[in-house]
Amino acid sequence: MNEIMKSEKEAEEVPVYYQYKDRVFRFLFREKRRLLELYNALNGTAYNDEDALTVNTLENAIFIKMKNDLSFIIGCDMCLYEHQSTNCPNMPLRGLLYFADLYKKLLGNTDLSITRLVKIPTPHYIVFYNGLTNKENEFSLKLSDAFDDGSTGCIELSVRVININFGYNKELSGKCRALHGYAYFVAEIRKNLRQMELTQAAMEAVNECIKNDILKDFFLEHKSEVIALSIYEYNEEYVRKALYEDGEKNSRISIARKMLLEGMDKNFITRLTGCSDEEISEAANPSRPIPEPSAYPDKIDEMTDLP
Repeated sequence: MNEIMKSEKEAEEVPVYYQYKDRVFRFLFREKRRLLELYNALNGTAYNDEDALTVNTLENAIFIKMKNDLSFIIGCDMCLYEHQSTNCPNMPLRGLLYFADLYKKLLGNTDLSITRLVKIPTPHYIVFYNGLTNKENEFSLKLSDAFDDGSTGCIELSVRVININFGYNKELSGKCRALHGYAYFVAEIRKNLRQMELTQAAMEAVNECIKNDILKDFFLEHKSEVIALSIYEYNEEYVRKALYEDGEKNSRISIARKMLLEGMDKNFITRLTGCSDEEISEAANPSRPIPEPSAYPDKIDEMTDLP
């Protein structure tokens, strides 16, 4: 049995143990060695000791619906990395709140009324963007852009936004194998979606990466998780609209029905959506009317919210 056939069989059999709101980007870079590789590529450093990097990601940041964030401390730097596939002008405000919580967690009960200066790590906020609307290699967002009166105020926060679509920022991707592989994978999904259904598009993208030795070990080990996360990310706008219009239960059933129509296994859908057996039965019942949110994109050209 070749490696691709073996990985397809494992994708059907292996239980999926992950938080379904994770993004593929975070799932890939949660491994310290890849996160360290990305940091080195961005900063021209040569750290090779994974223990030099301390992950301090906030697991329950209430203003982040999808888990697309990774934060860590290395040397004198405290870094916040986020992935975005849509243009979000509120990233500086999110960063301000996120860093405030990070510093509160780091300082604990430190007495800030003492006369000695309390040193803190230097914050660095980078957003890795792979949407389709902004064609720049890199741009920045500032907190002061949100100030009502247009002044600079006394607080500023700048976000560095880097375009990681395949073909952009080649020097950076050339220094980070994981980033290059991720960009290639997303490009393959987008190409495949022009001629096949989502599940098949994700599977074919994974197979193509394995065939071309692009993050081969990662995709062989995590094929089922990557496919599931890709499906959820593509459907995020659909999910958000469903949650808003139909309520939580109806949204789960609606999403489950869409997955059943795509031929996905019921146990797999249960793990992904959190549906009960009763809700899966409702989803499988064609006579049970469920409003379909209009946000589900019909054309590939309208899709910006990809993994």
